[in-house]
Amino acid sequence: MSTAAALLTLVLASLATYACRALGVVLSSRVSNTGAVFQWVSCVTYAMIAALTSRMIFMPSGVLANVPIWVRVTICLLALLVMVFGRANRLVLALTTGVMLVSVYAHYWL
Repeated sequence: MSTAAALLTLVLASLATYACRALGVVLSSRVSNTGAVFQWVSCVTYAMIAALTSRMIFMPSGVLANVPIWVRVTICLLALLVMVFGRANRLVLALTTGVMLVSVYAHYWL
């Protein structure tokens, strides 16, 4: 692919991305966050996140499949405890806990 074609592709992809975002900003004032459609989309989103997280823990693929299940479950439980009992920046604390535990596991057991 030539440089000009690559730049044209980048510009077109950027325009498509920002056009969708601009349309979302324009239409967001018309969407009620208490409406049935918004609540349905929210429920489906949370269900997909829960399903993908459960799949990563109980049916992993790739490199994660080499990590024993007790390590994956322990990391999830500790991250949840940090999120529940942490005061500020819960997500940062939970992610830091998970990364530290995975790093310790990789260092000592792999």
